[in-house]
Amino acid sequence: MLDLALAGSRHTIAGVVEQDGESFTATFPLLGERWGAACLPPRSGDYRLETVLEGSPRTARAAVHAEVPPPLDQELLRARLLAEDGTLLLRVEPPLREDERGASAQKRLERDYRRRAARPETAVFFESFYSQTVACNPLAIDRELARIRPDVTRYWSVVDRSIAVPGGAVPIVEGSAEWWRVRADARVLVVNDWLRKRWMPRPHQTVLQTWHGTMLKRLALDRDRVGLRTRIAVRRESARWSILLAQNEYAASILRRAYAFRGPLWVEGYPRSDTLIAGDRAGVRARLGLQAQDRAVLYAPTWRDDRTELVDYLDLPSFAAELRERDPRAVLVVRGHSRTLRFGRDLDGPGIIDATTYPDVADLLLAADVVVTDYSSIMFDLAATDTPVILFTPDLDRYADELRGFYFDVTTDAPGPVVASRDALLDAIDASSSGTLPSQRAAWRERFTPLDDGRAGERVVARILAEGLLD
Repeated sequence: MLDLALAGSRHTIAGVVEQDGESFTATFPLLGERWGAACLPPRSGDYRLETVLEGSPRTARAAVHAEVPPPLDQELLRARLLAEDGTLLLRVEPPLREDERGASAQKRLERDYRRRAARPETAVFFESFYSQTVACNPLAIDRELARIRPDVTRYWSVVDRSIAVPGGAVPIVEGSAEWWRVRADARVLVVNDWLRKRWMPRPHQTVLQTWHGTMLKRLALDRDRVGLRTRIAVRRESARWSILLAQNEYAASILRRAYAFRGPLWVEGYPRSDTLIAGDRAGVRARLGLQAQDRAVLYAPTWRDDRTELVDYLDLPSFAAELRERDPRAVLVVRGHSRTLRFGRDLDGPGIIDATTYPDVADLLLAADVVVTDYSSIMFDLAATDTPVILFTPDLDRYADELRGFYFDVTTDAPGPVVASRDALLDAIDASSSGTLPSQRAAWRERFTPLDDGRAGERVVARILAEGLLD
């Protein structure tokens, strides 16, 4: 039996093949369901035609000679079918109009954006991790704003339409004319990372910078050997922020110093952690494909400054198999950092779920039975819960001395075991099922998550409204 698929790095489009003697017809649906969201196009990128003959590997390629049809331009995507290297390649791109595509078009749109007089709109522009996803603190603020102020227009900046936005929100593709307009007209911009160089402040606008985690690793001006250009860029960026949100007083003091920020700093807890207190755990597990009896082991390392792909000191497919040998209920859920999303390929194999493209990591923390990370800020979020956390740090010395450096010694003040070898990690995962948390967990909760009570989003939105930022 012949199976065909269009395979990309993070998504595979299965074909429906109908055979008629020696000929066949293959249909590839370009809209589908992912992580519970329906009618989504594929992520932008290249998808190569691959054959899957019974008993042969998926990587076998089909030799194809075909007349290539013209590009497909629709509201949700732009797709071109190309003949390349003896096979077919589907190239998916964001659905930008002809007059929005390319460097010259973007220069013209940016010039118009800077010249035109803004028309203030009672709207909020949301952006999470450079428009790569809909997640984190901006998503939690969106939810609360939709609940109490449904009259406010909520725009979400997305790199393409493969990214699902919350109900009632309006997706705007980065670089489109509408994207440029909203960045000028919306009264409030809520972002969790740098705004980047193409934003120009208007008198009616407020930028709420939520950031994206309490920090163990050094940031911005606090890093060693920071050059003059970087120092200028950091100060220029923080000058764009009207208000800075922090999870706790510890993070507030670091953010103010590391970004030389002189404006108001709100310490209200993290809205993204509201999910950990009041989220739908069963619903998230169902979307991930986890069964009720499964023991979900979440592996979620941070990114590395010297590489683009997921850091893996474990050989994750074989590690998942070894986990299952020890505990048949174990399922390894792998989550790459947002900065590794565009690089590498999803992992596939028994007992492993690659959730790198799952929109919001807070959901994954809620679904997990134990979390394995390294230097990521998720260790601080988890302090508000009873979920065991293990720090796997085989490159600790290099990370501390060469890549980033730390604000404190995590090996002596950690919310869970700190291990450096595969065997020690397996043993720590086994031991975590006892339900006993380390004594320092209470101290972490008091220091880092005293305000993470499931209502941080309420408090932040109440301050936005009380200060008249949408008036």
